[in-house]
Amino acid sequence: MSVVVFDSGLGSLSIIKEIQKKTKCEIIYIADQKNFPYGKKSSEELSRIIKKTLEKINRKFKPKIIVLASNTPSLLLRNKIPKNVINVLPPLKNIEKLSKTNNIAILATQSVVNSSAINNYIKENTSKKIKILKINASPLVELVENGKFLSKPNYVKKIIRKNLRKIFQTNHIDVATLSSTHLPFLLKFLKEEFPNVIFLDPANNISEKVAKRNLKNTTIKRNKLTIFTTGNPEKFQENLIKIGIKNKVNSFSL
Repeated sequence: MSVVVFDSGLGSLSIIKEIQKKTKCEIIYIADQKNFPYGKKSSEELSRIIKKTLEKINRKFKPKIIVLASNTPSLLLRNKIPKNVINVLPPLKNIEKLSKTNNIAILATQSVVNSSAINNYIKENTSKKIKILKINASPLVELVENGKFLSKPNYVKKIIRKNLRKIFQTNHIDVATLSSTHLPFLLKFLKEEFPNVIFLDPANNISEKVAKRNLKNTTIKRNKLTIFTTGNPEKFQENLIKIGIKNKVNSFSL
């Protein structure tokens, strides 16, 4: 069974890693770097991009499952997602059980933070006693996509402190959702800077959904990963090698 996982760049890898732990399947990974970052696009522009991408994926690969591994379109286009698509949303269900201060942060892209979609989602999934703070984490997302999280650790720490330290301390944040699939790559840095904060990654929830739909598949005995990018394959290959992925990167046109 083939599963297509896509977003605007490296973010999908945090989801793929968890899927491969839970089930054996053929994964086709598409990094839509041509349209990076999704998090700074309008809902209308993003809707056009995602619709076109899904049509091309279904036509070319005919997958059983597509994972839209980006919180931004998953939230902004939540009511327009086809049935064979699993989207990635902030893990807010029962989140109040984890927080002692009732102050929770959602680290997301600029588009999500500024949208009515995130406000509606919060109302549907949390109680009134919880205070949710939406934080624009787009500068952190770029640290991952441009590879600086690999080569410039001190710079990464500086940007994390600049964007989060004051707001976390002032608002007594003790739980934060990593609501961009790029952010788990920074988890080590985040935990070092904020050792008393619980950071929630939705990748586990997504991998369980994929595994559940894959229960009937018994033919594949080992994982297979095929990688495509809408950007520069050579440049993307270089970044993947730095994180230990040596698979060939193929070109994918939209």
